[in-house]
Amino acid sequence: MTSILYTVQPGNTLWGIAQYFGTTVEDILRYNNIQNPDMIYPGQQIRVPVGMGNIPKWYVVRPGDTLFSIAQRYGLDVNDLIDNNNLANPNVIYPGQLIMLRNM
Repeated sequence: MTSILYTVQPGNTLWGIAQYFGTTVEDILRYNNIQNPDMIYPGQQIRVPVGMGNIPKWYVVRPGDTLFSIAQRYGLDVNDLIDNNNLANPNVIYPGQLIMLRNM
């Protein structure tokens, strides 16, 4: 199974993260060797097991994001992101911009 790198945001729970990515809390716990599911914190990076069908279609750019970091987070190719979004300059993305992660 493929996994992505996810940064825990304020208010996230493992259950919510699992629901969003279409996986289970148990799988997230196992992938990250987390003993207590209630002990995650904002800024923590965790691996989330996903299948390609579970990767969201859209991503909202956050401050500090780059196409490379977005591609890495979702296990995608930067060139695919550039092509899917018709980006003339892949070095210029801005917070709030919608990026199409997968073409469907």
